Amino acid sequence: MHGAAQRARRYTAKMNKGAPSQKKLRKLFFALTGQQPEQSFCLFPPFYTDFGQNIVVGKGVFINEGCSFQDQGGIVIGDGCLIGHQVVLATLNHEQDPSRRADMIPAPIVLGKNVWIGSHSTILAGVTVGDGAVVAAGAVVTKDVPAGTVVGGVPAKVIKKITLQEGET
Repeated sequence: MHGAAQRARRYTAKMNKGAPSQKKLRKLFFALTGQQPEQSFCLFPPFYTDFGQNIVVGKGVFINEGCSFQDQGGIVIGDGCLIGHQVVLATLNHEQDPSRRADMIPAPIVLGKNVWIGSHSTILAGVTVGDGAVVAAGAVVTKDVPAGTVVGGVPAKVIKKITLQEGET
């Protein structure tokens, strides 16, 4: 794990230095994650990750400045997702028993299609956010989010159902 963390720091240092072009950022991001480059992907640095090899992104994904992805448990970001400033995706948890507190428990985070994560939100290990859902700015998401809903607060709770305009899907 230490070697993988060093590798991730090398890639993110290159991504976060100066003002690299989107072409260069895509090249570095997809080399880090091991995916084929997706031309519709957009990232505004700085970006941080502790592992980098367990992040999968779909088409048309946008990641804004200052995001931190702890991806050892796996992160899947669906097509069309928008991720706001300084979002934290944390896929590791620790045992609650103090004698085993150093033990880590990984669980994936899955963002469905067309999800919008508001700035300064945190999504915790094991959470799935359904298609078209919105996580309000500053929310702490501790459990699954139904598709087509808006959640907010600490811990996040459903605020409302999203109403689509006629003809939208």
